[in-house]
Amino acid sequence: MKRLLFIYNPHAGKELLKPKLSDIVDIFVKAGYEVVIYPTQSYRDAYRKVQECKSEEYDLVVCSGGDGTLDEVVTGMMQRTKRLPIGYIPTGTTNDFANSLHIPKQLLEAADNAVNGKVFPCDVGGFNDDVFVYIAAFGLFTDVSYETRQEVKNVLGHLAYVLEGTKRLFNIPSYRIKFTHDGESIEDEFVFGMVTNSRSVGGFRNMIGKQVVFDDGLFEVTLIKTPKNPLELQEIVAALLIEQIDTKYMYTFKSGEIIFESLEEIPWTLDGEYGGSHDEVIIQNYKQQLSIMVPEKHIEALRTRKK
Repeated sequence: MKRLLFIYNPHAGKELLKPKLSDIVDIFVKAGYEVVIYPTQSYRDAYRKVQECKSEEYDLVVCSGGDGTLDEVVTGMMQRTKRLPIGYIPTGTTNDFANSLHIPKQLLEAADNAVNGKVFPCDVGGFNDDVFVYIAAFGLFTDVSYETRQEVKNVLGHLAYVLEGTKRLFNIPSYRIKFTHDGESIEDEFVFGMVTNSRSVGGFRNMIGKQVVFDDGLFEVTLIKTPKNPLELQEIVAALLIEQIDTKYMYTFKSGEIIFESLEEIPWTLDGEYGGSHDEVIIQNYKQQLSIMVPEKHIEALRTRKK
């Protein structure tokens, strides 16, 4: 019999998983798996559990939680010599990455996909010595996710991020950064930057362009320049609200490797969690290094188009 390690965050989202736990395990067993269940106990616990488990003991790791739980599991898996496929049951607040991969929102459908879907070789990001699944970001609002308390997220959902974010509109930090990609270097002042492998960020679709695929070895990069006056700030916010990125206030491009250099240390966010403060960041795309379960009917839409 195949063996499955099921890691879940019992506090993620609105704790919707608990009443469905028995039904989810039943789906796993009917798919032919002996199941080992592990509820996370603390921060980074999922990362530790994945690192410690022996490859010969399991055929599949399924995780459930928000972006932070997925990030921990993927980071732990990427640091192993032998990697296992990952199934994902999203129970977070926004679930950008799961939505981008067409992983079902309904828990039992997502559980079925985790064991009966198809393995998709997805790109994943390297961030200095760390790993991120779908977004590395700095600047405006990027600390909202990890500074908003879990109980507030559970009650208010996505609105919690919006309310927390509006507090910062009139206290915007600006950073002077030189970024280098594909042999080109540019230096400017920025209030926000993100390197992504997702079709939505913070629940906003198409903020990073419509031609996003997940196995091409390229990230979508969006950098927003510091506004010089309130009118420019208003135009930037308006552009983001209508999901229009190609403006005179932004740099947008695709790249497989980007280097960011600054005189001061800048706090970064990785998949919604604090990623440390750095004055030099090297981001690399690890092409097709993450094996994740996705619905078979959507797998072609995620792949690089063959010319």
